[in-house]
Amino acid sequence: MKFRNIIGPQLRKLRYARHWSQSKLAIKLQCAGWDVSRSTVSKIEARLKFVLDFQLEYLTNVMNVELKELFPAQMARETVHDRLERLMNSRF
Repeated sequence: MKFRNIIGPQLRKLRYARHWSQSKLAIKLQCAGWDVSRSTVSKIEARLKFVLDFQLEYLTNVMNVELKELFPAQMARETVHDRLERLMNSRF
């Protein structure tokens, strides 16, 4: 299965760390201006939905994190292409 984003697992970890439900995150994103549902948050976390650049901006603002915190840590000695291909084809 080819996944549609690589931020889903990190988004879930950040949300859990804040003790937020998917509904609460969706509401916070809606208050920030992104018309998103709990179902969409679920699909992003499950890596079933693409995440666009403007959506990353909403996520970083609402979660109060830097963009790099939404992405998995980089493996040493791995090219960007190899890393992205591995991430897009793995469950983490």
